[in-house]
Amino acid sequence: MPARQRAAADPGLTPERFRSAVEALAPDLSGRVALGVSGGPDSLALLLLARRAGFDVVALTVDHRLRPEAAAEASHVAAIAAGLGVPHVTLSVDVPRTASVQAAARGARYAAMAGWCDANGVRWLMTAHHADDQAETLLMRLSRGSGLGGMAGIRARRAVEGYAVTLLRPLLGARKAELVGLVDAAGLAAVDDPSNRSDAYDRTGARAVLAGGGVDAGGAVATAAHLAEAEAALQWTADEAWAGRASVSGEAIALDTRGLPAELVRRLVLKAFRELRSAEPDGPALQRLLSGQGGTLGGVRAEGGPLWRFRRELPRKMRASTE
Repeated sequence: MPARQRAAADPGLTPERFRSAVEALAPDLSGRVALGVSGGPDSLALLLLARRAGFDVVALTVDHRLRPEAAAEASHVAAIAAGLGVPHVTLSVDVPRTASVQAAARGARYAAMAGWCDANGVRWLMTAHHADDQAETLLMRLSRGSGLGGMAGIRARRAVEGYAVTLLRPLLGARKAELVGLVDAAGLAAVDDPSNRSDAYDRTGARAVLAGGGVDAGGAVATAAHLAEAEAALQWTADEAWAGRASVSGEAIALDTRGLPAELVRRLVLKAFRELRSAEPDGPALQRLLSGQGGTLGGVRAEGGPLWRFRRELPRKMRASTE
């Protein structure tokens, strides 16, 4: 079907379509749903759609205290939510001024929202990530040389680690222009965050590439979905390999990697670290470990080869006190 005919036949981003997208992601969804609503057009569209689709929702706005306007913006969202008959909560967080302030803010934001959900018996959290966000994420990760897991992009559904909360992103198939149009049609004034236009952040450059028409956001979303399926298949294979090839004895693990592809070896080695230390080495450290066929990282001694052996090591001071 030609593009113009498809556009004419498209009924638009209706509440019915939104509900179908949510049910496809979470057929087990029940009870109240929390929405991350910053006040931008994307999250306001999420608020409108969730309300019109009949979900029992509460809007959560996080004040990162990074801009003086943030408190007033949270109040603006509260007023919009009240007009729609939706409960609203503002969560204030302190964000460390690190080199990657956006990453720190993101971590603080999700922790605050998931923490509120846990405390209030809410199992579901929705955010307004859309197709353009997905395409920007793929471009950024491509430029950083990300592996398959990273190139799978933004997940439509995932558990929030450390919390009894499931994160849903039902708008990943929608374009930003659709969401802006929905908010404009409702006569709502969206918050304008100047950081979205700042050259200090990688995402701004990726956004400019998309705006130039060099990359199709819809195609990027489809690619991310294919890569996510491949990632899931590889992880399943790694789990099967672990079940048949790993032997765990107290604080030691023996791992038979004979005949396995390098990617499976990498995943199994990472799992061994997680089993012994509930953490894993970063990419460069892991690569040095794999290349050198052994070493000590994060308190775990790894001896490489076809048969890997891992054991937890005491810190040096504790070893000295026991000798």
